Parts: sequence; structure tokens; C-alpha cells
Amino acid sequence: MHSNKIESYKKGLRLTKTQKEIIVGTLLGDGHLETSNHGRTYRLKIEHSIKQKEYTDWIFNQFKLWINKKPRTWKRYSQLPNGSMLVSQKYGFSTYSHGAFRFFGQQFYPKNGRKIIPKVIEKLLTPLSIAIWYLDDGSFKSERHKTFIIHTHGYKKNDLKKVQKALKRYEINTKLHMQKRRSGIYWRIYILSESAPRFRKIVEPIVNQIPSMKYKLGNKLPKR
Repeated sequence: MHSNKIESYKKGLRLTKTQKEIIVGTLLGDGHLETSNHGRTYRLKIEHSIKQKEYTDWIFNQFKLWINKKPRTWKRYSQLPNGSMLVSQKYGFSTYSHGAFRFFGQQFYPKNGRKIIPKVIEKLLTPLSIAIWYLDDGSFKSERHKTFIIHTHGYKKNDLKKVQKALKRYEINTKLHMQKRRSGIYWRIYILSESAPRFRKIVEPIVNQIPSMKYKLGNKLPKR
């Protein structure tokens, strides 16, 4: 599609309620917004491990009208503390750059390009957003504990307190667990056992659409 046709096509695009909720969820998690014109427009960038291909394809299908290229795979190289090189295979896509993403860019990237949790997270967070965030960054604690953790290492403690308050609206009670690492102190959200059934009920409808993600709820995948 030629650039003039693309620009004309983009003018007719509008975000649906579902798409907005997915954007909030993935921005809380692994998703990113990128701008090349000082915040006038943004594009949504999604990337996951190739092991989460089915999940990435599910998100892709929710935004098909906003994308002109199919998801792609690539290799990422990162150096480990011992000096050896780790090679991982990534899979993802980017949307058109569009003004419809500006509101989310302003909320999640208010300055310096560093992602934060928005002040208005209580208004933005929905059950679908929670589910997407968990699929991005969550894990099942264990068969013994039967509850869930959201790994939130990129956020400050005060930001996470806003999320705790927002989650309480859905009767999900949490604690912040501290993790000490060489690079500093990090926090993660621990779903209290009393709220685990409620949390599962929120996440399960999406997981049921993506069988390969059932491990996120502690369900073992069938052997192939």
C-alpha cells in the first residue's frame, strides 16, 4: 500500500473498547509504545518469546486492521554476567503509528520515555486488562500455594500501590514482595490466596482462547 493510501486508510481507524483494554494490559506488561515525532503519534510494539507465539498471534488478530505486516521472528543476543552470550528467539509485530495511541503514550510515558503506571490506573484497569497483564508478566506460584504472581520489576513501589488499590475494586487483595538482586531492590505483586479464585475467574476466559497459555493457571499442557 502506497504511503498516501496508508495515510488515508489510517484516518478511518478507531480503537474499540476491547483494543483499549488490551493496550492498557500489555503496557502494564511487556508492550511498548514508540514515537518518532515527539508524541504526536505512537505505534504499539508487541514482542514475546517464540514459545508464546500463539498468544502473540491472538493479540495480533485483535489489531489486524492496525497492522500492514505479519508478525516476524528474530534473534536477540544478550551477554550474561559470566561473559557468555545468550541467544533467544523473539516473535512480534508493530502497529501503524497513529494519534489514537497518544492518550496511552501520555499516561504511560509522561516524560523521559520511561514507562510508569498511570495516575489514573483505577479508571483504566478492567478485567481484560488484568488478564492481559498477567499473561504478559504473571506466573502460577505453585501447586502448594495455588495462587499467582505478577512480576513487576520495572516499577517503583509507590506506583504498585496504585495498582493494588485498583485491583481491590475487583475484590483482589494483594501484597508486595521484595526481591533483592545485585542490580537493586525490586517488587512483585503477590495475589493473596483468598483472592486466587477470583483472580483465576478473571484470567481464565482469555486463557481458554489460547490453549498454550494454560500453564499460566497451573494447568499442565498435554504431551505432544
